[in-house]
Amino acid sequence: MSSTFKIIKKSSKSKARAGILTTPHGEIHTPVFMPVGTQSTVKAMTPEMVKECGAQIILANTYHLSLRPGADLINDFGGLHPWMNWKGPILTDSGGYQVFSLSNMRKITPEGVSFKSHIDGSVHHFSPKSVVELQLKFNSDILMPLDICSPHTATEQDIINDLAITHAWEKEAYLHWKSKDVQNQLFAIVQGGMFTHLRDQSIDFLTQLDFPGFALGGVSVGESRQEMETIIGHSIPKFPENKPRYVMGIGLPENLKFGIEHGVDMFDCVIPTRLARHGQAFIPGGKLTIKNEIHKKDPSPIDPTCACYCCAHYSRAYLRHLFMAKEILALTLMSIHNVHFLVQLVDKMRAGILEED
Repeated sequence: MSSTFKIIKKSSKSKARAGILTTPHGEIHTPVFMPVGTQSTVKAMTPEMVKECGAQIILANTYHLSLRPGADLINDFGGLHPWMNWKGPILTDSGGYQVFSLSNMRKITPEGVSFKSHIDGSVHHFSPKSVVELQLKFNSDILMPLDICSPHTATEQDIINDLAITHAWEKEAYLHWKSKDVQNQLFAIVQGGMFTHLRDQSIDFLTQLDFPGFALGGVSVGESRQEMETIIGHSIPKFPENKPRYVMGIGLPENLKFGIEHGVDMFDCVIPTRLARHGQAFIPGGKLTIKNEIHKKDPSPIDPTCACYCCAHYSRAYLRHLFMAKEILALTLMSIHNVHFLVQLVDKMRAGILEED
């Protein structure tokens, strides 16, 4: 596959860069924040709302969608794009995170992972090849290979063992994907826990294969901010210069800023909609809790500087009323604001790179 990523400009003040990633469903201007739509929906939002927030690409989850409604049904509808009425690019993760989060419901072997469904207890097996096949049925623009996301507390020896399996799986996935000769792009996932020398080993192994992009996994899994920044700052500059660099699962504003300044091109996180469901909204410099008494009579929007649909039309007092009354609209409006806030934050940082002398 010819290169689908082009760097437009590099910052002179940091390692940040602005680029364009071309996919079968359109161009992605990087750096980019990608909202997460685990079950083929960004929670509490329509695809039109997500697009209006400025989102260029969204995520869906291979593990969850393979269990319900099933890859064959989605394939019958022509893939995820017509299924969920999202016309832009879609990235699907591999189920590797569920190896971590559902550790009491799975068994790892060199051949793959056996899961016990969290829905009905039925057993399902994921292999490197089957995970690629599932995502091809989804017709995802960007596919992720099966990997092991090690806990941040794992011992060095445990991570060495996990890496050996992960690298074998990723190579098998790469060769299978390569044999398909498809436009869907398969990214590598670098693992290695909190050990920089193991991260180096993972980078050295995976960069021998011509993946279209490279992701950093195994961060934002409970480690401290300092540990996360150490791993990102150490690893990302060693990723291939001419390929998109993706850090999986981070979305707090301070983490996005750090990542971009260290050369990260892509981010995803569930945090904007998750915080909204708990009544929290991003504002410049921090977060606002809408149910606090101070907002009961406040006529101002969440953020007077924000141009999102929520801030353009609704007061803090109204939002607080909705939240206290347990009205669903509260979750929708606050999700719109939070997704818009993060998408625009990254877009502004991209514009800043392009405007540098």
